Amino acid sequence: MKIVFTFDPPDHLKKTLQSNFSNVQFYFFHDVTVAEQEMKTAEVIVTYGEDLNDEHILKAENLQWIMVTSAGLERMPLKIISERNILITNARGIHKIPMAEFTMGLILDYVKSFQRLWDNQKEMIWDKSKPLSELNGQSLLIVGAGAIGQEIARLAKAFGMKVYGVNSSGMPKEYFDEMFTLNHVNAVFDQVDFLVSLLPSTEKTVGFYKKTDFEKMKSSLVFINIGRGDVVEEEILIDALNNHQIAHAYLDVFEQEPLSKGHPFWTMDNVSITPHISSTTRNYLPRAFDIFEKNLHTYINNVGQLINVIDPERGY
Repeated sequence: MKIVFTFDPPDHLKKTLQSNFSNVQFYFFHDVTVAEQEMKTAEVIVTYGEDLNDEHILKAENLQWIMVTSAGLERMPLKIISERNILITNARGIHKIPMAEFTMGLILDYVKSFQRLWDNQKEMIWDKSKPLSELNGQSLLIVGAGAIGQEIARLAKAFGMKVYGVNSSGMPKEYFDEMFTLNHVNAVFDQVDFLVSLLPSTEKTVGFYKKTDFEKMKSSLVFINIGRGDVVEEEILIDALNNHQIAHAYLDVFEQEPLSKGHPFWTMDNVSITPHISSTTRNYLPRAFDIFEKNLHTYINNVGQLINVIDPERGY
């Protein structure tokens, strides 16, 4: 079996793979352009999910399986993958710990005014006049109540928050006080203090948040987007912030990345920007490789169930 990586992982991960699967030929490359020739005869391709195109898939005549070592699939050539009936799996679930911790850090930053305090330190200002708030008793809406959303909910409940969730079915889930479907989420917009968007980028979610949605939100609401930037048009969000329809936005994702230097978000007092790093952790690749190894064992031995099988027509 020939497996081609379109990226070059750390040596200790490569050695573990080669030791655990001695009968498999592994090829590791720095990027997809260098890997193209070997991909033509590969049975399995392992990718971060942002470098493959239709031509790569068409030329890979032996390709049976693609492992994406991330959760996002919006840049994958899913149509041609579906037409060729190629198995695709991803690393869904590995982001839940870093992204949940990151989210709670943002929420705590807001209620404890950490940024203002750090700014005061730079100016050597001793100011105790502004009262701080607390999370206990406040409400949180998590739009996208999958593995990441559920971990955020678990942590939020530890702070005494009321937690609402949104998923495709609206069925009850642990750590959520109440669940809604995407079609009915606007019913709770006027009740929550924090909204965390975890929506992926799909046909159903691009431009999901409308101008009328922000008009329904509490003027004190804090909007946090760590999912995908295209779920809300930036002009709509800018207007909502400028018109004080919501209080603040923490944005880790954007329609175009990196965010251009002249973009209005950079200079808005009620916007905090991070460079798409909410899932960043030293444990990222080890967790992704753990999923890949389990699936590779299943794939080779044809026993058990594969983890995180993707429906390319739905995109998740």
